[in-house]
Amino acid sequence: MNAPSSEAALHKGTPVEDSGTPRGEAAAHARGEHDDRHARGEHDGTRVGAMDGDRRDHTKSDMESDDIWDDGLIARRVTEATAAELVPAVESRGSGPLPATPLAYDGPLRSRLDALRELVGLSRTRLDSRTLAEAGRVLDEAAARRRLSGQHTVVAIAGATGSGKSQLFNALAGVAISETGVRRPTTAAPIACSWSDGAASLIDRLGIPGRLRRRPVQGPDGDPQLRGLVLVDLPDHDSAAVQHREHVDRILGLVDAVIWVVDPEKYADAVLHERYLRPLAGHAEVMFVVLNQIDRLPGEATDQVLDDLRRLLDEDGIALGEHGEPGATVLALSALTGDGVGELRESLGQFVAEHGAAARRISADVDAAALRLRPVYATRRRAGLTEEAREEFAARLADAVGATAAGEAAERAWLRNAGRACGTPWLRLWRWYQDRSEPPTGRLPMRAQPDEEATARQRVEQAVRTVADRASAGLPAPWAQAVREAAARGAQGLPEALDELAARTGLPPGRPPRPGWWPVAVLAQASMTILQVVGGLWLAGQIIGVMAPNLGVPVLLMVAGIIGGPLVEWSCRIAARGPARRYGQEAERRLREAAAGCGRARVLDPVAAELLRYREVREQYARVMGAGVR
Repeated sequence: MNAPSSEAALHKGTPVEDSGTPRGEAAAHARGEHDDRHARGEHDGTRVGAMDGDRRDHTKSDMESDDIWDDGLIARRVTEATAAELVPAVESRGSGPLPATPLAYDGPLRSRLDALRELVGLSRTRLDSRTLAEAGRVLDEAAARRRLSGQHTVVAIAGATGSGKSQLFNALAGVAISETGVRRPTTAAPIACSWSDGAASLIDRLGIPGRLRRRPVQGPDGDPQLRGLVLVDLPDHDSAAVQHREHVDRILGLVDAVIWVVDPEKYADAVLHERYLRPLAGHAEVMFVVLNQIDRLPGEATDQVLDDLRRLLDEDGIALGEHGEPGATVLALSALTGDGVGELRESLGQFVAEHGAAARRISADVDAAALRLRPVYATRRRAGLTEEAREEFAARLADAVGATAAGEAAERAWLRNAGRACGTPWLRLWRWYQDRSEPPTGRLPMRAQPDEEATARQRVEQAVRTVADRASAGLPAPWAQAVREAAARGAQGLPEALDELAARTGLPPGRPPRPGWWPVAVLAQASMTILQVVGGLWLAGQIIGVMAPNLGVPVLLMVAGIIGGPLVEWSCRIAARGPARRYGQEAERRLREAAAGCGRARVLDPVAAELLRYREVREQYARVMGAGVR
């Protein structure tokens, strides 16, 4: 802990307005506030009437002299005689105002803020604004706080009705600045007290007007470590007035630290623990919990109540700063008798002297925002498109486009071409006659075209749904929805694109390629046909008497041609099976690759882009958390 220098001496003597507000303006604020309070006389009853004459006299004295302090709305007034009892009458000035050096965040916090900003930017089109609202607020507040003084620490005093927080505020300030009393609510608006100059912009950020800004009365025993402290007395957090609770909630989101004041009767109040302490458990390092009014507890009851308070804080998840560990500071005191106030002042002075409360508060805010975002970024399963899912999707598209059937058709076309080239002319003539005499539907039942298109479309849609479900499995709901939407957008027009691709990539134009032995087989088949023709003509010539009778040779030629022709055809069919199969497989492979490429471009690539974006935001979220995320 760095001890403050002798230059950090506080202003002593009677309180003055906050720097930046001239004394004449403060007097004007006081007069205006007096008019406002007089206009609200129905709320204050006869009390305002009794004080009215005194206020007019005091306002008149303000106009005559700028050296007299007027507290405006404050009901408990401090006159010159009261101030003389608290401090020496001589007024002195400190060595000078604290420099308004902007707040500087360390490297890790800057990195986390940058990651959070990047995270919000990447997520704006995937998450709704309400989900990102808290993260955006933290970024805005971190940027706003960084532009303001880093030499001041803003600490709010919060508590329930009757807890004595205003009394503690006055005890720390050394003068009755905030109104105390039995009327509830007593504190109607936040009041700020600054121990040094240069805090005007910080108080402006809290929305506290100049008439509610004070300076403490600092006696000879004042602690110089409080230099740089800006103390804010808040209205009761359980006030019946809604506006008061709104003041509390708003300012608690802006201050650097908070002192929670509890009393022996309400320290276990469910509203305090459930509405404030439990949600702020991550802010334990910038939190003081003070058990006030211990003068009302007999004997060892103070220790018992304090132990029970620590137990409740532990149940709330608030780390306690004991044995040198970081966490909330828990103290017991009596603002009325002053017992324990010195210990709080010392702890508060050390806390302020570190100049680290603002950064710790922002870091805790980042932790809280990241914890709220965890359900939309973190997952326990490894998400993504596996190679198996990709292959199955390609296979489903190939099946929808009829790649297997196209390959088989290509194989049959090759065999048919081989049969036409290498078959006997008589067999080809017979097949031609059958083709002419019988319609194609008489031999092969064909499915109607609309039925085929409907079946293919259903297969494509099923393939898209399956791959989207597999890719989004395990993702947080917003990102899983984004993946499914990307797949659905890609599926629009996919069946039509596959149909066009099948027509363009199915069978290649022209005849199938011929192997090298094909001309030899054709020549052999032609030779067999010639033998049959020659043998037949020879026999015919012998029958009509043109040629000498000799049955052996022509019959042998005809038998050789008749047997040799089918034999050549059968041999060619056996030899053509291998090339035909390879030709069909090549046609099927081309169609499968074309279908897979079309599905990849329209569906898999957009899905992969969404998964890549999710991986990027997970990396940024891990940086925000300061650790890896599973």
